[in-house]
Amino acid sequence: MVYVYAVLGLLILLLAGDALVKGAVNLSLRVGIPALVVSLTIVAFGTSAPELLISIKAALENAPGIALGNVVGSNTANVLLVLGVPGLITVMHTSQCDTRTSYLQMMGGTLVFIALGFRGVFDMTAGLILLALLLVILGSQLRTALRHRAEGQADEELEEPEGADPDMPWWRIGLYLALGLIGLPLGADLLVDSAEEIARMFGVPDAVIGLTLVALGTSLPELATTVMAAIRRQADVAIGNVIGSNLFNLLAIIGVASLIAPIQVGPGFLQFDFWVMLGASLLLLPFVYFGRDLGRIWGFVLSALYLGYVTVVLL
Repeated sequence: MVYVYAVLGLLILLLAGDALVKGAVNLSLRVGIPALVVSLTIVAFGTSAPELLISIKAALENAPGIALGNVVGSNTANVLLVLGVPGLITVMHTSQCDTRTSYLQMMGGTLVFIALGFRGVFDMTAGLILLALLLVILGSQLRTALRHRAEGQADEELEEPEGADPDMPWWRIGLYLALGLIGLPLGADLLVDSAEEIARMFGVPDAVIGLTLVALGTSLPELATTVMAAIRRQADVAIGNVIGSNLFNLLAIIGVASLIAPIQVGPGFLQFDFWVMLGASLLLLPFVYFGRDLGRIWGFVLSALYLGYVTVVLL
């Protein structure tokens, strides 16, 4: 039954996160918050809500391996698996995308995150630093987007936030918000408790379950989004989705969670997992800077590297 509860918790998390995004987006638009701001903030935070609730729940229950493994494992999976699998399906013309600024921001956030990790704990000080960096990056993205819009180069995706429905009635907005706010903690409870039980059953550290089962599960929405973007020949959406998700995982999720409860950093993260995450991020360099397209060979390489990483972690 523990596996059933884990799958049920993950399913509730994903559905509740989607409901929260829809409710929050339409509430924000109804009260007059610009669509541009909604896209850069509310949608981004909302889609990271499942990971956030998992990390907070795990930190409060003294399961730092799950709290940290959820984020580190998700970031590794986002590059190797979420980009690798679509690459096996079709060629993504990433050479036509300009994601250099976002990529540099992600790499900067990754280096700051690792440096703070070597303090041995993500505490309130680390959380405030991560959130301050997130605010600086969001401010920079907002200024850039406003400048592009003023120049008539507005990104259509920013003008139509995910889940936006101008005709959505107030009662449905309230229902979506209620489902999201109730479902997220419920799903987090089920998934974290089940993950801890599975770790005890197999006699492995909770970090192993966080880096594999939990991280892979919470990366499924990004995988689905990226596969669809690749099929539709929207390489900018695919790679932008991965970069944005990784940035929010590091700065927002651990930033907020560490303000609520300190997250201890196990030696395995310092010796291995942080560096795998950094190495995976560096693998994006050919696509971001050197005009490489992500085709089947690269898709195979990235996917194989992820399978190899998971095998090493489980062994």
